[in-house]
Amino acid sequence: MVEWPVGSNSLTGMTRAEFLRIAAGAITALALGGRSAESGATSVASMQMRAIPSTGKPLPVIGLGTYQGFDVAPGSAEYARLPGVLQALFAAGGSVIDSSPMYGRAEATTGELLAADGSRPKAFVATKVWTRGRAEGLLQMNESLRLMHADPLDLMQVHNLVDWRTHLPVLREWKEAGRIRYIGMTHYSAGAYDELAAVMRAERFDFVQINYSLDERDAERVILPLAANRGMAVLINRPFGGGGLLRRLRGRPLPAWAGEIGVTSWAQLLLKFVLSHPAVTCAIPGTGRPEHMADNARAGIGAIPDAAFWRRHPLDL
Repeated sequence: MVEWPVGSNSLTGMTRAEFLRIAAGAITALALGGRSAESGATSVASMQMRAIPSTGKPLPVIGLGTYQGFDVAPGSAEYARLPGVLQALFAAGGSVIDSSPMYGRAEATTGELLAADGSRPKAFVATKVWTRGRAEGLLQMNESLRLMHADPLDLMQVHNLVDWRTHLPVLREWKEAGRIRYIGMTHYSAGAYDELAAVMRAERFDFVQINYSLDERDAERVILPLAANRGMAVLINRPFGGGGLLRRLRGRPLPAWAGEIGVTSWAQLLLKFVLSHPAVTCAIPGTGRPEHMADNARAGIGAIPDAAFWRRHPLDL
C-alpha cells in the first residue's frame, strides 16, 4: 500500500488494481527521464514527462495557469511581461497552458501571444466550457477556440462540473470530429469531490483537474487513486494552496534537506510535493511573471521524491 504521510490524510484503502495502475504511471515517468530521490541516480537536466494514460503521449510535468495573471489589458506593464512568461515555460521544456472563459481576458491574451511569436505548436492549450445549455456551450467553445487560435484545441474541460451532462456528449462529438484532442472535468474545491468521483466512476474522459497541495490533501483519499484506476490524466490547480501557503513560508529558510532534491525555493519544494504523487500528470501554477515561471519550471527538473522521503522529512506548516 502507498501512503503519503505528511499530515493526517494518508492514501488508504487502495485496491490492488489502483496500486498497479499508479505504479505503472511511476514507471512510465522514470522511463521518460525521471528519477526518484530515493534511488540515488543522477538527475537529468530537462523537464520530466509523464504519460497521458488514454494515449500514452508524454506531457511535461509543470505547466502554466492563466487565472488573474493573463487577465490583463494590452499595452499594460503586466501584458508586456507575459511573452517572457511563455518563453520561460517553453525554454524549460514545458507546454501546458490552461485557461477558461471564467478568467476574464485570459483566453484572448493567451491566443494573441501564441500567435504573435508563432509559438502555438509548442503549446498544449487547454480551456473549459463554463455555461449552461447545449446552444450556449457551443457558442462559448467556438469563441474559446477563436480567441486562443486553437482549432483543434488540445484539451476542453467542463469547468467545475457545470451542466456536465449536457456538455460531455458535445465534447465527445467534437473529439470524434477532430476539433479537440482530449476531454476532461475540473473542480477547485474538495467540497465537490463526492460529485466528481461519481462522475469519474460513471463516465469515460481523458483528464481530471483538481486542487491539491501540501495543505489541501483531500484529493489523496479518493480522487487521485480513482484517476489512476480509471486511466485519467491529472492536472493540479492550486498547488500552492491558493497562494496562502506560499505566502506563509516565504520568510522562512528552506529546510537543510532541500538540496537533496535540488530545491532552491519554497515554490519548487511545494511543486515537488505535488509531483511526488504518481497519479499526478502535470501541475499548473498560475503566474504573470517570467521569473516565477522559470522558478516553478525548475521543480520539474531533477529528482522528484517519493512518499518515504516526505515521511523522513515532515514539514511544520
